[in-house]
Amino acid sequence: MKLKQQPEDFQVEELTDVIPGSVGPYCLYRLEKRGWTTPDAISVICRRWPIDRRRISFGGLKDRHAVTVQHLSIFHGPERNLTHQRLKLTYLGKMAEPFTSTCIVANRFRLTLRALTATELSAAKVALEEVQVDGIPNYFADQRFGSVSPKGEFMAKALLMGQHEEALRRALLTPYEFDRKGQTKDKSVLRKHWGDWPHCRQLVSAGPARGPLAHLVQHPSDFQGALARLPADLRGLYLSAYQSHLWNRMLALYLRTHLEPRYLLAVDLRLGPVSVHRGVPESIRQEVALLQLPLPSGRIEMEAGDPRRQVLDAILKEEGLKQEQWKLKGFKDMFFSRGERPAVFWPAQVHHEGDADDLNPGKNRLVLAFELPRGCYATLLVKRITSSAECDS
Repeated sequence: MKLKQQPEDFQVEELTDVIPGSVGPYCLYRLEKRGWTTPDAISVICRRWPIDRRRISFGGLKDRHAVTVQHLSIFHGPERNLTHQRLKLTYLGKMAEPFTSTCIVANRFRLTLRALTATELSAAKVALEEVQVDGIPNYFADQRFGSVSPKGEFMAKALLMGQHEEALRRALLTPYEFDRKGQTKDKSVLRKHWGDWPHCRQLVSAGPARGPLAHLVQHPSDFQGALARLPADLRGLYLSAYQSHLWNRMLALYLRTHLEPRYLLAVDLRLGPVSVHRGVPESIRQEVALLQLPLPSGRIEMEAGDPRRQVLDAILKEEGLKQEQWKLKGFKDMFFSRGERPAVFWPAQVHHEGDADDLNPGKNRLVLAFELPRGCYATLLVKRITSSAECDS
């Protein structure tokens, strides 16, 4: 099976009920892009206009290898449009508050799965009918973990353990699949000359390392202070990656301990396989449908007998962590988000069509159209319905 054989095979449009007007300090824009990550697209906007990155707010990250539509706001932004290579920003009007994830109602997808055999196409159609009944475990998908090292090391775990220099290493040196040439060069320089801060600062171009390096030149051993000078959006990315990983493990553990093995299917994610339910009795389906699991943080309040508390405590014990460590004492504006996440999601407005694959002779394609609640991943739906097919995208 092939997904994203071409960018047009993965299309996503962010849906919002925000209606911009003619007054307000925030300008709202529609961002259409192809071949850009959301952070890279924002970097282009900041360079072209130019504006401070901190004035920009958006609701979520959208894939690079896709055709995507999303929204963003800029504090006192220009009341005009912007076009760049495979990127278009359209001014929509003004609003009183910045655009955030709470402004997103849903995401609309149109996906084309390619290079399917007749058997795989038939199995995918059957699985698609199943998920409309059972739903899909609401795991955070692979794109959430781009900041994780090839060895599975999380910057935020070192941070929680008080290993500030190691946390900074992971933040600044971990290779990322979408690193551009300059970013790869900067990481090589830092890796080779780590500890020689004046030399690193001289050689490293403008980027996320500049703030921490400027601090280390003046305070060579204050790695906590250097971490605090990472760009805010990157700090949030690192923290949410580890928090999301542990939440995934909590959900997988809950399903394994509350459902019989015959109701579970293993689906592979980048950081390891996870459990997915299917064909469960109605009573169990309702129980899982109502389940909300807390995001690991230092501000969770649950009764000792709450089965969710048992799952959280088990995962934290495996990681060698205690809940109080999650408060990140000593950092003024660095914290883990608080809240709960539904354990299951259901696709809505589902339509599908299978026919001959125009790009892969002798194979079939499956075109899917559906909507998902905000924060849910279309790639999980794909993995669920093609779990018996090997993906080489």
